[in-house]
Amino acid sequence: MFCFQCEQTAGGKGCMGRAGVCGKPADTAALQDKLTGALIGLARAAEGNRPTESSDRVMLAGLFTTVTNVNFNSETVAEMTEKVHLETERLVPRCGSCAAHCSRNDDYDMNGLWNADEDIRSLKSLILFGLRGMAAYAYHALVLGYSDREVNDFFYEALLAIGKDNNTMETLLPLVLRTGEVNLRCMELLDRANTETYGTPEPTAVSFKVEKGPFIVISGHDLRDLKLLLEQSAGRGVNVYTHGEMLPAHAYPELKKYPHLKGNFGTAWQNQQREFADIPAPILFTTNCLMPVKPSYADRVFTTEVVSFPGLVHIGEDKDFAPVIERAIALGGWSEDKNFTGINGGGGTVTGFGHGAVLASAEKIVAAVKAGAISRFFLVGGCDGAKPGRNYYTEFVKKCPADTVILTLACGKYRFNDLDLGTVDGFPRIMDMGQCNDAYGAIRVATALAEAFKCGVNDLPLSLVLSWYEQKAVCILLTLLHLGIKNILLGPTLPAFVSPNVLNFLVEHYGIAPTSTPEADLKKILG
Repeated sequence: MFCFQCEQTAGGKGCMGRAGVCGKPADTAALQDKLTGALIGLARAAEGNRPTESSDRVMLAGLFTTVTNVNFNSETVAEMTEKVHLETERLVPRCGSCAAHCSRNDDYDMNGLWNADEDIRSLKSLILFGLRGMAAYAYHALVLGYSDREVNDFFYEALLAIGKDNNTMETLLPLVLRTGEVNLRCMELLDRANTETYGTPEPTAVSFKVEKGPFIVISGHDLRDLKLLLEQSAGRGVNVYTHGEMLPAHAYPELKKYPHLKGNFGTAWQNQQREFADIPAPILFTTNCLMPVKPSYADRVFTTEVVSFPGLVHIGEDKDFAPVIERAIALGGWSEDKNFTGINGGGGTVTGFGHGAVLASAEKIVAAVKAGAISRFFLVGGCDGAKPGRNYYTEFVKKCPADTVILTLACGKYRFNDLDLGTVDGFPRIMDMGQCNDAYGAIRVATALAEAFKCGVNDLPLSLVLSWYEQKAVCILLTLLHLGIKNILLGPTLPAFVSPNVLNFLVEHYGIAPTSTPEADLKKILG
């Protein structure tokens, strides 16, 4: 196998051998390459044809399946590949009678990408991994009934380009930035889907205490799955707790109204093997961030949508969560309340500072900055991960001056979201803006503040200190580059798939730099 799409890739170069660092077996990784090649074949078939709603859904689900920590099951990956082949043949049937082979619906051999010139491979990887992350966002919107023809068409266009052998850096660089541009549109689509379906998030305190009695832990990003679980478990005496990226769900009015949505259990995704080891409750995974499931708790883990792991019970398209609910009742939960804490000892956190809530106070924020009460905003967020060195983000936040505000989003916030840093001019110093896809909200806030101050985003008292792990972080980074945002600090390591020449381009044109130490980086930022 060969894979270097996530931050923890072996040796900072690429996973090879029998398994990846994420725990994915080599045969499953090879099948995911075949799935990607089949998706490029689908894009070839769509050239000159109109994709259908069915082919769009398969395109999004197929790309989503290849995101890190989503699918560890060779059988279901192969089934997804077959679905792609069926959609391809619907667009361009395999005639089998031509004297000259036209290749209109052939799969792409991914070795052509992995063995390409390193700069071409680097740019194509940026596009491909960005597409995978964007597909996750588009899929979440799709299940809520929201789609965008321009966004969907771009998946075919970009995959078609990846499958061509005559690319140059000059032809690929614009497509890299175009990926970021389309992802911005995609994130806006998902933001609209979530807020129009569940209401505008509002600041909400979330406890880390688990009450006695039966309960369910739900992880991932899919708010629709949470809503269905809450509906089906209402009145059954079963409480529901979020985990990982599901934490921001507590801020949505249409979800908050369920009294048995109690709080949040556990921290970020990479701690789940320890945190789930002995809890007397089932866990439902709705999207990515699944780690290889240990035998000690495998009988309590359920999956749905594109998430899959061998041997686990999978909830299909009927979304009947009765097996999860019945398992919770059978396990019974704890006999008394359990008080848990975050990694810094705090007993809870506050979420819900989306762009709706923050921009409602825009005039006060601008006044506080002009008066000197708030000196700077730091956006400290992104993916968390297991590699040593990520305590950098905890220490960075702790060392930020008392007159600064930390905006945060995605699971990187678990490094510090239970800290009590107090307030500045009436505003909490830590504002959790939501999930990784809520980066759109951070962009909305930044652009609104730039308009208020009559300056560019790069001239704002705003610094971006980002952590990354997987492909959704890649597409967000490409969106920031598309917007021309500069001087981003990125860590804990730079992507292995970025070649020296491509890195030099990013440094020269955008000022991207790796994180160093909290003290040195703060000194550099604050002068």
